[in-house]
Amino acid sequence: MMPDGDRYARMPYRRSGRSGLLLPAISLGLWQNFGGDRPLETQRAIIRRAFDLGITHFDLANNYGPPYGSAEENFGRILKSDLAGRRDQLVISSKAGYDMWPGPYGIWGSRKYVLASLDQSLRRMGLDYVDIFYSHRFDPQTPLEETMGALDTAVRQGKALYVGISSYSARRTTEAAAILGRMGTPLLIQQPSYSMLNRWIEPELLDVLGEEGIGCIVFSPLAQGLLTDRYLNGVPAGSRASQPGSFSQDMLTEQTLAKVRALNQLAQRCGQTLAQMALAWTLRDPRITSTLVGASSVAQLEQNVAAVDKLGFSVAELEEIDRHATDAGINLWAASSKE
Repeated sequence: MMPDGDRYARMPYRRSGRSGLLLPAISLGLWQNFGGDRPLETQRAIIRRAFDLGITHFDLANNYGPPYGSAEENFGRILKSDLAGRRDQLVISSKAGYDMWPGPYGIWGSRKYVLASLDQSLRRMGLDYVDIFYSHRFDPQTPLEETMGALDTAVRQGKALYVGISSYSARRTTEAAAILGRMGTPLLIQQPSYSMLNRWIEPELLDVLGEEGIGCIVFSPLAQGLLTDRYLNGVPAGSRASQPGSFSQDMLTEQTLAKVRALNQLAQRCGQTLAQMALAWTLRDPRITSTLVGASSVAQLEQNVAAVDKLGFSVAELEEIDRHATDAGINLWAASSKE
């Protein structure tokens, strides 16, 4: 594979907090569509195209699939077959925190689980190290010093270059940063859910990240597909809302759909798709380093990445967005960030 020589010119790159690490404005998340239930050829085509478009960051977790671990296994295969020799041009991340294997040592934030999980992730991907290793969620039963100490150990062992946290509250983020700072391993980045319909990070967390010099990479910026044209006329067959899993039809209230339709009309007037406007909107704040997209096809990926062609908003556009971009009760990860 010969990648596009212009790939780095088209994609904006942003510094993660006060670190030296630049991330693409749009990163590719492998939460959905990269498990053992999807054709490997489709996954290969999406990842190759992402690299061609200047996406250097690929975000995984131990239990992405299904089945658990299969997204990392598939990514490892694609890394070996399609991106051989490109490791130093890539930022690869993984996480530990949710259930991964049976029993008391396969979940949450103990030192035993976190470090064992990282070793398993490295084996699945065929890597010596990941660039970023995250605590996937706050564990209320484990001392934060223990979980952060495990992240620090991962760096000292050479198995991670940087560390991050995901879905931690503003208070816990401050505490985590202080603990890691004392250990000499800076907290590089926080990964919260964030979208026009889920704005929980705005009152406090973004201020903490700005003050502490921590980067921010947001996930579910399209509200699991709500902020696309997919649900404007009901629930289509084969969509995420039509299947059991992380997205419930209960989220598709008429009140929420009215917001989505109004935002879609504004996007059309701006010459964008709703998805492109929603992605660009998450990047309007300089404290946000990158926004994570998923993709089930190359065409979907290309449409989403085109959001970087128009990242600016007028004051009037932002005011109109604010009238409709209000909480829709879709933050599935709220429990972790309320601790």
